[in-house]
Amino acid sequence: MEYKDTLNLPRTDFPMKANLTKNEPIRLKKWEEKKIYNKILEKRNPENKYILHDGPPYANGHLHMGHALNKILKDFIIKTKSLKGFYTPYIPGWDCHGLPIEHQVDKELGKKKNEIPKHEKRKLCRKYASKFIDIQRDEFKRLGVLGDWENPYITMDYTYEANTLKELYKFFNNGGAYKGLKPVYWCISCITALAEAEVEYHDHTSPSIYVKFPLSNDAKKALNIEEDASAVIWTTTPWTLPANLGIAMNPDIEYAVVRVLKSDNKNINKNDLLILAKELIEKLKSIFKIEEIEIEKTFKANILEKTNAKHPFYDRNSLIILGDHVTLEQGTGLVHTAPGHGQEDYEIGLKYGLKILNPVDDYGNFKKDTELFGGMNIFKANNEIIKLLDENGNLLETSEIEHSYPHCWRCKNPVVFRATPQWFISMEKNDLRKKALNEIDKVQWIPSWGRNRIYSMIENRPDWCISRQRSWGVPIAVFLCSECGEIIIDKEIQEKILSEFYKFGADIWFEKDVEYFLGKNFECPHCKSKNIRKETDILDVWFDSGVSHAAVCEVRKELKWPADMYLEGSDQHRGWFHSSLLESIGTRDKAPYKEVLTHGFVVDGKGLKMSKSMGNVITPDEIINKYGAEILRLWVAAEDYTEDIRISNDIIKHLVESYRKIRNTQRYLLGNLYDFSPNKDMIEFENLKELDKYILIRWQNVKEKIYKAYDNYQFHIFYHSFLNFCINELSSFYLDIIKDRVYAYKANSFERRSAQSAMFILLKEMAIIMSPILSFTADEIWEFLPDFEGKEESVFIHTFPAVMQIKDKELIKKMEFLKELKSVVNKACELARRNKIIGHSLDAKITVAIKNYEEDLLKVDEGIEKIFIVSEFYIGDFDKLTDCHTSEDGNIKVKVETSSFKKCERCWTHSASIGKSTKHPTLCERCVNQL
Repeated sequence: MEYKDTLNLPRTDFPMKANLTKNEPIRLKKWEEKKIYNKILEKRNPENKYILHDGPPYANGHLHMGHALNKILKDFIIKTKSLKGFYTPYIPGWDCHGLPIEHQVDKELGKKKNEIPKHEKRKLCRKYASKFIDIQRDEFKRLGVLGDWENPYITMDYTYEANTLKELYKFFNNGGAYKGLKPVYWCISCITALAEAEVEYHDHTSPSIYVKFPLSNDAKKALNIEEDASAVIWTTTPWTLPANLGIAMNPDIEYAVVRVLKSDNKNINKNDLLILAKELIEKLKSIFKIEEIEIEKTFKANILEKTNAKHPFYDRNSLIILGDHVTLEQGTGLVHTAPGHGQEDYEIGLKYGLKILNPVDDYGNFKKDTELFGGMNIFKANNEIIKLLDENGNLLETSEIEHSYPHCWRCKNPVVFRATPQWFISMEKNDLRKKALNEIDKVQWIPSWGRNRIYSMIENRPDWCISRQRSWGVPIAVFLCSECGEIIIDKEIQEKILSEFYKFGADIWFEKDVEYFLGKNFECPHCKSKNIRKETDILDVWFDSGVSHAAVCEVRKELKWPADMYLEGSDQHRGWFHSSLLESIGTRDKAPYKEVLTHGFVVDGKGLKMSKSMGNVITPDEIINKYGAEILRLWVAAEDYTEDIRISNDIIKHLVESYRKIRNTQRYLLGNLYDFSPNKDMIEFENLKELDKYILIRWQNVKEKIYKAYDNYQFHIFYHSFLNFCINELSSFYLDIIKDRVYAYKANSFERRSAQSAMFILLKEMAIIMSPILSFTADEIWEFLPDFEGKEESVFIHTFPAVMQIKDKELIKKMEFLKELKSVVNKACELARRNKIIGHSLDAKITVAIKNYEEDLLKVDEGIEKIFIVSEFYIGDFDKLTDCHTSEDGNIKVKVETSSFKKCERCWTHSASIGKSTKHPTLCERCVNQL
């Protein structure tokens, strides 16, 4: 007889090698064909909703690693909430309008881009966006993300466009929207206004100049001086000096009239008088190469308020004004003020009645009528302006400075601040700012620092510029009287336009003329003119996506408003979180979300930003094609996403090894359940053997920890807890010990069924609990899991198993003691193995001596020798035991000797009972009884 054939060795078709790259697409197809997403929802109560509202990615280009991180995190949360019993529909979305798509279409059109009608260009943009929606949809699904992929929300859908306009009209109706001449970020490359969220800050080298503005007689009189004197300003944008209309001083700063006694500066003469902030004099002396000065007098700025200085190269005055924005951090304490080129300049200019002067055109050139510099590019004009100032003696110092400067998010070129007629949403009208700040504190921000970040942004932001001078977007569908400028958009006209948008989409605005919407004989209600025109500006794309809470969550019956969660990258505090908040507060007085979770950015293994030029870009495709999407999902779970998340080949290889350990553990459990029928073979918990009880108690602790981590969205805790349980609790301890019991006892014996009962519970529950993270593997395990009453066709349809409240302090105390003792025994056996005393641990006779222990701790129904996987186990006298291994704390001694008994041919245990059976002389008594 071949005794090894009588052992219950593991059997399973569950493959050791996952072959994820080949098998994942097959599994995805199965989920789709079996409509698993729909079946999950059918098993949940629609009254118990949890809605994670998808922030729409831009429909342009293939997915990068940030996309993968974002979508996988969302999938984790939706699946964990579903497994908690919530009804969790996931409606993915796409952001389709805006400059990047229009720019790509312009590139394809070449010279025709300026000749083609707007409505024709829009059709090409729509086609381009549709192509990438299909590409990205397949790439997102490949990640194992479940959702309603066939019915996403798309911002260029007719209904969405109409709902966007409907939301805009609410701002017109409540007085929140207005048209004004204000300085805004302007990209001279893309030829459009930009919102704050479309501006990135990068290092930039600018000229740094100090300029004299000679005081007029009224200013000299206010200072009670008769000699010529000059106010000195500092600027890094010389090109804005043609628009200068004022000099700002701080009413709380002390200023001085400084007499220069000795100088090495060719534009400063002996006895020249300069107006500077007193605190900055010593610093400025060095910069201006002044060797000796005398302070004539000090004063507060209010005595100069509304007096004048002379412009340094134009024949006009600059008004001296007061503002709290003036600081002593840089410059001279006096600030060059051009209301057409800066937000603070604009605001203080309005206060003092200054003209909003903007001499710069859309392309970044000075307008033709600009004195001295007409037609010149503003950045090229910098040197000409500096040269002119030097020639007329008003330049005190020039150098270059590297500083953080705003750049366009799309073309990456520096932007300018220039006053243009734009549409705005007021932050003050209807208390929008105040209400938004109040609502921020009602939202749960994860991590908590997100609250302060968005709060300060809302607190300090200017009015929201919502207009763009482009073609591809939702138009600001209002009419304007060409004679008197009246904005024409009463409720009746709104309803007519909205009706057309719902039927034909926003393209209708560009295809039809004024008469189509207003009728033939329409007159301006203000001046009776028939000269009416359509507004041609389109909406900021952040308004587009910012209305998704209204256009999607309020509209789709499976969703609800407000959403439970918005989840995006940390840059969205100034983007989607920001625009959604303002739009929702402005129309509903309430935030559109209850929780906002943000993640960091993906960087390389050294923490550096990924870029093609550095050659450190890793794409989702690379990982998926080599290792499978499951490894990408494990990467997302393993990292603390609240910081920037590192990825490299070494990190991925480490995760592959972790995955292998998890998979092998599950495979081993499956392999020992091939003949186990839970419905008839399951043994109740109270009747299980002690070790089986203990491992289930330990599993309850791990479950509790994982559930808490899921509730707090801390998926890295799942990763470490689950992996640790597989390696240290199961593979190294429990499964190692019960191997003998599962293999050697009769197939249907109590000893084996007890272990199988524990293993089945573990495997079933581990599959469910890992399913939000390791979705492909959990589903694969589920296919091989023995059938049981209530088993659903998919692991995702189940809910999380409850944590069993088991209190057995004595058993826990015993097992924890034995685990500690086992680690010392294992070390002693390892040393004996090295010294050739034993081969396998079953060759060993162990004598253990312990200081101060309870005898009951060594009584275990498994058989004490089985815990240590040795053949003989004895307790010795601590003081008499010699030639042994001693634990680090000195409380345990272990002596390892070779067992003198023969080795059982079937179970490899050395036993005194071998040879007693004449039928099976080479087997131990236990094995004889099992045959």
